Amino acid sequence: MTSLAHVSALLAIMGVSVVYGTDVFCALVLRPALAQVDDSALSTVMGAVHRYGDRRMPVPGAVGLVASAAATVLAAIGDNVVAACAAGVALALLVVWMVLYVRASAPINRAFTAAADARVIPTNARALQAGWDRIITLRSTLQGLAVLALGVSLLVG
Repeated sequence: MTSLAHVSALLAIMGVSVVYGTDVFCALVLRPALAQVDDSALSTVMGAVHRYGDRRMPVPGAVGLVASAAATVLAAIGDNVVAACAAGVALALLVVWMVLYVRASAPINRAFTAAADARVIPTNARALQAGWDRIITLRSTLQGLAVLALGVSLLVG
């Protein structure tokens, strides 16, 4: 079971790392860059970014979430309590991230995508972006801590 738990944790790290890297990029680069552009550019760019991101990012996100769950279960079955707890912490962090994404980020993403598709600038474009910006650092932190917890599960497994 230990080898399967390790493989699951490695797959989880790969999936989570894609989302983590994307969120960190958005927090460190995209957020301040978008503060420098006009509302038209903001709306067009964020609509396009979310159009592609919301289609493509679920795959690595799902890999990270499912593999974290597998690593947790497999470490527990293998009687490695510490590794199971570490992977379980990662899983819990990813579930919290998912709730934040679904409740806060996804509606904003859809609003920007719809506006870009309709070629309109939302009157509340800055407010939408401010709402998205408010949680991107938290989202990044949750993903980073999940990667760390999965690494710990490998080290103690």
